[in-house]
This record gives sequence, structure tokens and C-alpha cells, in this order.
Amino acid sequence: MARWEPDAPGRLRQAALALFDERGYEATTVADIAERAGLTKRTFFRHYADKREVLFDGSQELLERFVAAVIAAPESAAALDAIAAGLDAAADLFEARREPAAWRMRIVESTPELQERELIKLAAMADGVTQALRRRGVGDPAAALAAEAGIAVFRVGFSRWVAEDDRDPLRQVLRDTLDELRAVAAA
Repeated sequence: MARWEPDAPGRLRQAALALFDERGYEATTVADIAERAGLTKRTFFRHYADKREVLFDGSQELLERFVAAVIAAPESAAALDAIAAGLDAAADLFEARREPAAWRMRIVESTPELQERELIKLAAMADGVTQALRRRGVGDPAAALAAEAGIAVFRVGFSRWVAEDDRDPLRQVLRDTLDELRAVAAA
């Protein structure tokens, strides 16, 4: 092993993404990731429960930011306007991470096990946002509908953002996607 270097979780994440991209998720082992990062398997397991969790490491932070922004939206904001505040907060988290996000998305989309985990993450986000909207006084089923719509906007907009060549900021892509949802709902 090389001498100690900082940011073991970041190095493990970077090594995992590169290996998943090169070899595929299934063909990459925890030992491979640790070796590429210049670390031991023991160090890997100090930071992650398994190789799948490397790809979902920021899920809790994303959920917390989204929910906090929904709750903090102006009291007069309608449900979808509060959702827009959550989308802006999510965009701020990802704006500087476009390339790793695109890598991650390609890996997740190519592996059914990871697709399932992604759906679980999105369902947890929808539940969190539903609770945040209820705290704001939005009743049911409106809170659940708005939250699910907001997560759909996030998912569709995020996919567009990592795939687009024109490189619009994520905030703009998410806002445009929300406007498209509003137009569909109004039609």
C-alpha cells in the first residue's frame, strides 16, 4: 500500500466508477475497487456496506436538501412552487458533478440490481417530499401527487441534463421540465 492519502471515500467512489465503466458492475469486486484506490478491503468496508452503496452514497444528502428547500419555500407558495424550490436545491448539489453523474447514470441503467436500488431511492425521496408538503399544510392526495410529480420531474430532467450536449445548467433543465409538466397538466 502507498503511504496514507486523504479522502478515502472519494478515492473509492472514483475507482468504483472507473472500474464499473471499464469492466461492468457485475465483473468488478470490492477488492478491485480497493486496489484501484490504493486502499484495503477493510478500508472499503469502513465506508461502504457493499459495492452498490458507492453509487448511492449521496442519496441522504440529496433527500435532506430537497426536503429542507420544500419546507423553507415561502408560506404562500403552492405545492408545485415548493417542489420547484426542492428541485433548485437538488440542482445546486449536482451542478459541479455532471461527468460523474453521467457515469453513474450509465452504470445504473445497465444493471437491473442498480435500477431497483435507484427506484427505492426515488420512492424514499417521494415519501420525504410528501411529508414535507404535509408539514406545509398540503392535504392528501395533493401532497402525494405533487411529490411524485416532483420526483418524476427530477428523474426526467436529470436524465436530460446528463445526456444533453448544450450543457444548460441543471437548475434550468429541471425548471424547463417542470414547466413541461405544468403544460401537460393544463392541457
